[in-house]
Amino acid sequence: MHAMVLKQVRAPLEWTELPDRRPGPREIRVKVAACGVCRTDLHVVDGELPEPKLPIIPGHEIVGRIDALGSGVEGLQLGERVGIPWLAHTCGECPYCVRQQENLCDRPAFTGYTRDGGFATAVIADARFAFPLGDVGADVELAPLLCAGLIGWRSLVSAGDGRHLGLYGFGAAAHIVAQVAQWQGRKVFAFTRPGDTATQDFARRLGAAWTGGSDEEPPEPLDAAILFAPIGDLVPLALKAVRKGGRVVCAGIHMSDIPGFPYRLLWEERQLVSVANLTRQDGIDFLKLAPQIGIVTQTTRYPLAQANQALADLRAGRFDGAAVLVP
Repeated sequence: MHAMVLKQVRAPLEWTELPDRRPGPREIRVKVAACGVCRTDLHVVDGELPEPKLPIIPGHEIVGRIDALGSGVEGLQLGERVGIPWLAHTCGECPYCVRQQENLCDRPAFTGYTRDGGFATAVIADARFAFPLGDVGADVELAPLLCAGLIGWRSLVSAGDGRHLGLYGFGAAAHIVAQVAQWQGRKVFAFTRPGDTATQDFARRLGAAWTGGSDEEPPEPLDAAILFAPIGDLVPLALKAVRKGGRVVCAGIHMSDIPGFPYRLLWEERQLVSVANLTRQDGIDFLKLAPQIGIVTQTTRYPLAQANQALADLRAGRFDGAAVLVP
């Protein structure tokens, strides 16, 4: 197998030939057809997430077909197409797992961070954390759903059912969530980097009712706002934009420090919450709903060997939607 391997944080990934790996008990080996490039991959590569397992193969928006089964695998077949997400394993025993909050497990594993991921021609995964995808839809278009879609879905549920929804940072996750929100009958307000008219045009093409810079106030108070941009300075701005009783959801796994702000921005029962990881139930719920919604992902393809370029382009905001690596 071949892979793009991170051997040291803040260093380029290295094209590496590795021995073929065999799945262990309750594991599957998946031949990778497509792997999305997520901002979390940037946080791993840039050393913004603590103590990654090094060397590590990044990537956790994986679509492929099973080409080997370990012992004890149930419900999956050779040749079946599956998706492999960020959450790779949970202990099943800690208080959070027992309370059905496996996204907060005390002893988790994460694809592309503590367990090798999908920037490769093949990947080993815990079969219990792989999602059957069926045969409808192209591999590249489905890949962003495995994290951008899933964490976006969890964030949307956390935001509540208010009609006026603000999305700060209009990248891979927001361009999927915007489609879900509009299918639900909501009105989407898209906030981008100030002056980023190209992304604002992209958001309008996807049906956003209003677009503007993150330094602008929306024309109407928001019921909720979701922050996909990992910029702490946006938190006070979002709190100012939501109505009394509104909610601001921080969707990223990493964010720069939140600056001090006057209590009046939080007062009147505004809420500031975060979402962490996902549960398997999130995946089941969202992937069942996605075909009904008719989500169309905007993707830019890169060969696997150009993973460093894809990461650099993501960091610089050089494309709309999501980047996807194809072996």
